[in-house]
Amino acid sequence: MLLASAVVVWEWLNEHGRWRPYSPAVSHHIEAVVRAGPRAGGSVVLGQVDSRLAPYIIDLQSMNQFRQDTGTLRPVRRNYYDPSSAPGKGVVWEWENDNGSWTPYDMEVGITIQHAYEKQHPWIDLTSIGFSYIIDFNTMGQINRQTQRQRRIRRRLDLIYPMVTGTMPKAQSWPVNPGTATSPPAPPCSCPQCVLVMSVKAAVVNGSSGPLQAPGTRKNIAPSGVGKLPPPPGPGTKPLDTPGTMRGPGKTAPAQVTRRQVSNTPAGAMAGSPTSPQGSNRKPGRVALATLNRSNLQRLAIAQSRVLIASGVPTVPVKNLNGSSPVNPALAGITGILMSAAGLPVCLTRPPKLVLHPPPVSKSEIKSIPGVSNTSRKTTKKQAKKGKTPEEVLKKYLQKVRHPPDEDCTICMERLTAPSGYKGPQPTVKPDLVGKLSRCGHIYHIYCLVAMYNNGNKDGSLQCPTCKTIYGVKTGTQPPGKMEYHLIPHSLPGHPDCKTIRIIYSIPPGIQGPEHPNPGKSFSARGFPRHCYLPDSEKGRKVLKLLLVAWDRRLIFAIGTSSTTGESDTVIWNEVHHKTEFGSNLTGHGYPDANYLDNVLAELAAQGISEDSTAQEKD
Repeated sequence: MLLASAVVVWEWLNEHGRWRPYSPAVSHHIEAVVRAGPRAGGSVVLGQVDSRLAPYIIDLQSMNQFRQDTGTLRPVRRNYYDPSSAPGKGVVWEWENDNGSWTPYDMEVGITIQHAYEKQHPWIDLTSIGFSYIIDFNTMGQINRQTQRQRRIRRRLDLIYPMVTGTMPKAQSWPVNPGTATSPPAPPCSCPQCVLVMSVKAAVVNGSSGPLQAPGTRKNIAPSGVGKLPPPPGPGTKPLDTPGTMRGPGKTAPAQVTRRQVSNTPAGAMAGSPTSPQGSNRKPGRVALATLNRSNLQRLAIAQSRVLIASGVPTVPVKNLNGSSPVNPALAGITGILMSAAGLPVCLTRPPKLVLHPPPVSKSEIKSIPGVSNTSRKTTKKQAKKGKTPEEVLKKYLQKVRHPPDEDCTICMERLTAPSGYKGPQPTVKPDLVGKLSRCGHIYHIYCLVAMYNNGNKDGSLQCPTCKTIYGVKTGTQPPGKMEYHLIPHSLPGHPDCKTIRIIYSIPPGIQGPEHPNPGKSFSARGFPRHCYLPDSEKGRKVLKLLLVAWDRRLIFAIGTSSTTGESDTVIWNEVHHKTEFGSNLTGHGYPDANYLDNVLAELAAQGISEDSTAQEKD
């Protein structure tokens, strides 16, 4: 049983296994439908409260989010948090993503950040909850512990998430009120959707194969016709229909509806199923579709669509279950209609398939890339140049400031007119010396810059912590491996006029070196070889050449904690995004993506890699 009071946050599971919160407004909307019980229909249309979520519907019976235009299902849950935590106060913590918009943290992370903020801690390390980031409240920044990349964060106030009081079970099945299932059934629903569903149900029960009559012309269905529907099975009763089948007249057919049951939903329970004893004269409210076979679903669809077209309801196209050809336009919009009618997500489209790899390619079809030498490249550990101290390295990037301005050093947060506040290992320079970086002009304690350099890769380069300007040649800590690249005779979605550049990265597991987070400890390398794809266009080849520079500088991968699995001491991507889906874009790592090449060029530039870099590598 739960505590006497809690805040309710509705969350959905993304493709990386992380529970992402809906906004407070959306959670309030879902909670209102849940509290209304079966009378509300058992499904929640998210577009009613947030226009950006127009394609999405939540089926409360199966606890799934259903996307109508693709057929994608994602689990949802109703989670509970302390009223004194961030969601109970309407506090939302967000980070700035690459396109400048703001993304809320997972609820667990946001609560952790808010707790540290309320305790007036200057910063918090998120490693303990599986994220390799430090949150700095002084600069309102998020710092990647491996790459030192910084992002802006913000704290804003929103609606308080819905509150619940009293003792409630932890089960997340629907309806949440145990008494709802035994309450008297709702009056019969007379909306066109339910009338049509009931007519098809009656036709199936009576064995009728005749055409459906329009709602305005047919006679009322006798209660006994509907009364033949069995009640929901009680404890210990075998359900009449398993989630994977639908019963038609005289046979069992594969279901054309999505799966409805989850572990916390009673087997056989259906939203809107009649609750009166068998043979009762009471009419049910919303009718479920579990006993309809495909032909009856299509008859229902055609009749329902005629009603919608006549009433001016907009329709959307759907595809045939047996192929990609369009179905009769009368089926348009049926997905949303059937869900609305019965509280059940029904999908008349096949969900898109994840296409990670191209069709098989023979060795004779694989070609080298014009203008790019070789077809593979290995990398080994590069050691920092010997004989130069950190002070000597930084001297060529700095100008001494004799009269520093009265402002903060953004590294130690002490005034530049005062000595450095850095408390770590003591550099050999005086703590009150101040220097200005020659290109960007930002000013710091030299003491702080030397300490920052010592904590980094010590490769002879320096990156301004404020504007990210890079001095020298930045290198990373990528473990040894191999990069292969060649042409294959297939086109990427969105690039029909050119072939495809395939890149294959291979990195074996090994032992961490002195530049890695845990020297001497083994590291894993999951998912290798990793296949990535670029269009063989002028810009695609430009990206490839710069990726080769990034590979040589050990900037493509790093060793750290996986944001997907939470595993530590493993090989991870290092802030340069790659496309790993060949023929789809279901995860956001595929094509078509009109902005990808420009985005990855910007990411490479942030690592100090541009067209000038290719000339430097040749030199």
